[in-house]
Amino acid sequence: MKFLLRKVTKTPLEFELEYQEANFKGYLQYHSGNLILLKAELSGLVDTECSQCAQDIKLPLDENIELFISDGLFNGDDRIELDVVESFDGYADIDEILHSELELIKSDYYSCENCQNS
Repeated sequence: MKFLLRKVTKTPLEFELEYQEANFKGYLQYHSGNLILLKAELSGLVDTECSQCAQDIKLPLDENIELFISDGLFNGDDRIELDVVESFDGYADIDEILHSELELIKSDYYSCENCQNS
């Protein structure tokens, strides 16, 4: 799912995307300059594996995501810390953002019930 960034206005543009057992629901809204605000909730389940025994586990998701999408190179103030995704084709690719968030969550260490109890 892609949105043309120059068409995003102050009126929130809602989206909802499902991938496997995960649901990504939120909106895009013009913020300032070349920045678009993305606010969303990531819920459901994601498949990952136990960091100790490699057993497959389902990890519950309940994340609030807030980031900015820059239409082009982001030249922000170094004193202000923002999560910014740069887009060089003029589009916000919601699928790509969802997959990136899921991979970031899965990259952490998790333990299955057996390993937690031992």
